[in-house]
Amino acid sequence: MENRPSVRIGVVGYGHLGKFLAEKILRDGRALGLTLAFVWNRNPEKLKGSVPAELVLSDLSVLRRRCDVIVEVCHPQIVEEFGPRFLARSHFMVGSPSALSNPDLNEKLRQAAQQYGHTLYVPSGALWGGQDIQRMNDSGTLKALFIRMSKHPSCFRLTGDILSDWAEGEGRRVLFRGSVAELCSLAPNNVNTMAAAAVAAGALGFTGVQGEIVSDTELSDFHVVEVEVTGPDGFSVHTVRRNPARLGAVTGSATYNSFWNSLLVCKGHGGKVYLC
Repeated sequence: MENRPSVRIGVVGYGHLGKFLAEKILRDGRALGLTLAFVWNRNPEKLKGSVPAELVLSDLSVLRRRCDVIVEVCHPQIVEEFGPRFLARSHFMVGSPSALSNPDLNEKLRQAAQQYGHTLYVPSGALWGGQDIQRMNDSGTLKALFIRMSKHPSCFRLTGDILSDWAEGEGRRVLFRGSVAELCSLAPNNVNTMAAAAVAAGALGFTGVQGEIVSDTELSDFHVVEVEVTGPDGFSVHTVRRNPARLGAVTGSATYNSFWNSLLVCKGHGGKVYLC
């Protein structure tokens, strides 16, 4: 039987999640039909000794390597600066979907996906029940959606100073409650799960989906994600996900495998946005 060609993956960002994905592709990719095309990191020194020199990409603006899927796992700014260009060349999995809270960028990316016939993939990450939310949205039965994320204060990376005075033993503190659009500006590195939910709930969108972030010094081993879905005639679902996480970790450990499973789905679904 003739072998299928490998799906070539470019990884943009080499933090904990980017390193995990790159190493897993190098180790397990061949058996799954995946090949590492390149790795880019803002600080290329971090790649030395970890990524083969021929796979290191030094300049994102000069992207000439053949690639089937580009995976961004670094910062929303990269999505804004390079996202449309990525979609002109390949499918694009956006690991910082909080960038999509910018309506102009959201529209640019959707137009690029449609124009070039490439898929803009949004990974579910720590979101539980994303496909069910999307089905309710598509059928017109989704009435409201609320997500609460609770973490140890050391796990938050906020743009403001509302958590600068935290102290061990203080317990639970609600940092912000409002639309996911507002939360994406306040905590762009912490609310990607909420952003994925806003993509799934397209009719409500980033301004309609509501969220809350909570600092809790008791959560030294877990991140907690609560999702409340409201439908018609009193229908509701409330899920609670406890995601193991080290102190100071932005991403819970279970999310790594979730990202990997999302990547395996990225085989091309046409010129549209696809929750995976």
